[in-house]
Amino acid sequence: MSTAHLTIDLDALADNWRALDARTATETAAVVKADGYGLGSGRVTARLARAGARKFFVAAAEEGAAVRKSVGPEPMIGVFSGHMEGDAGILRANRLTPMINSVDQMLRHVEQLPGHRFGIQLDTGMNRLGLEPEDWAQLREIALRQNPVLIMSHLACADEPDHDMNRKQLRVFKEMTDGIKVPRSLAATGGILLGPDYHFDLCRPGVGLYGGEPFDEAKAVVTLDLPVIQVRDVAQGETVGYGNSWTAPRASRIATVAAGYADGLHRAMGRGISLYAGKVACPVVGRISMDLITVDVSALDHEPASLQLLNRLQTVDDLAEAAGTIGYEILTSMGRRYRRSYVSRSASADRAVESIRDKLQRRPDLLPQSIAE
Repeated sequence: MSTAHLTIDLDALADNWRALDARTATETAAVVKADGYGLGSGRVTARLARAGARKFFVAAAEEGAAVRKSVGPEPMIGVFSGHMEGDAGILRANRLTPMINSVDQMLRHVEQLPGHRFGIQLDTGMNRLGLEPEDWAQLREIALRQNPVLIMSHLACADEPDHDMNRKQLRVFKEMTDGIKVPRSLAATGGILLGPDYHFDLCRPGVGLYGGEPFDEAKAVVTLDLPVIQVRDVAQGETVGYGNSWTAPRASRIATVAAGYADGLHRAMGRGISLYAGKVACPVVGRISMDLITVDVSALDHEPASLQLLNRLQTVDDLAEAAGTIGYEILTSMGRRYRRSYVSRSASADRAVESIRDKLQRRPDLLPQSIAE
């Protein structure tokens, strides 16, 4: 087939959630906005629910409605955009929990959905969403009488552990919320890694679940195989691709594969990345075009049927660095043309694995000494 194949390892996703959850003594939610970071919110949320996640966060109410279908009636689904005009019906019908961001949203929510669950988002310095300290001081007592289920804020520089902004936002968050008997949340993936001072009552990892930085220990969740359409010989001195941007320094074998910037593979990432035949790196040469990428496969002793762009040797963050962007954008830009398959144990197999994990946590003496060490 002439379309690329994206494989999504849902067990790796669940393992990443467990690994982040194990770093805290608090509850761990999961951020599944943007269609589960582009990987399919239905499959992603169902697998995370099986792993133990009971709270999920999305960007907009419409995303929350889709998640509700896959996780059932009980888990909390928080909506970062809050209660927007026209959202009352979808919030009510799907039992969504808007994270109120402004005085206007608070008034709208109380008037249109009295008694409906909500949370509050505070701005501690990011200047993106949330009530600023002055607004919170005026609204605080009124809002607390409405029984919010969560008070949260968001760190601007959590992926830079030594950044002064982290400590500043922590201080402001405490000043705005200390003494309040409502669960609090400040940490996403980066905040979890900053340590327990940032964990409060609920952590809500996002990109780390999907294999992205700053969670360096994350398992790879996605692999991407690109089919080879044609392999040709190119003589020394010949050029490849638009703009004659690559000139063969020697006689070369060039494979053309079926994917390009229409599939979310940014044109800017061409230099500095490779495609893989097993563990053999084959560098991209010439410009990435809309549907095609050209690759130097001279190091191979065969003509490959496909080459891998994403795997454990080259991650979404490697592609992001080459493109001058971040892993989030690479993940959420994965093309709609890709054939997709999902790897996951059955529910019964998953229960067996969990049983073994639980037993070994209770009885580490059952482990062979070499593994225990």
